[in-house]
Amino acid sequence: MYEKQNCPAIGFVPGMGDLMYIQNNFVPMQISINTPALLFPAITLLMLAYTNRFLALATLIRNLHTKYQKVPEERDIIRRQIKNLKRRLVLVKQMQASGIISFFICVLSMLLIYLEYEVWATGSFGLSLVFLLLSLALSLNEIFISTRALDIELKDMEEAQ
Repeated sequence: MYEKQNCPAIGFVPGMGDLMYIQNNFVPMQISINTPALLFPAITLLMLAYTNRFLALATLIRNLHTKYQKVPEERDIIRRQIKNLKRRLVLVKQMQASGIISFFICVLSMLLIYLEYEVWATGSFGLSLVFLLLSLALSLNEIFISTRALDIELKDMEEAQ
């Protein structure tokens, strides 16, 4: 066997024969009740932002509905916008659901820490992070779709010129 090289992250750079060393010397992650509590402000701010997006979409849909009824010559553009808004509404709903599930599991991990179920607490905290990442990915997708909606408006303005 060769000499182990130091690495700040894990103490050495592993080779083929070092997998057993890692497995035998692995220390499981230990989290305190403060670790999941750090996510509380982030998740609540995200939920507030998602609610604001939902309210903005609801207002936009109501305005488009009124415009659809009053201006028949713009119905084609409005239909395209409504199709886009429907998809965005579904994404916002999924973003909110993922954020709520993340928050719920985060609170559950705090309860498990309190009850001294360390392995379950660590796993549930990891799962809450996965749902938070899912929520953020859905949010990014919704942002891309919303920019396409603005492209529809800009294209309509360019055609009018």
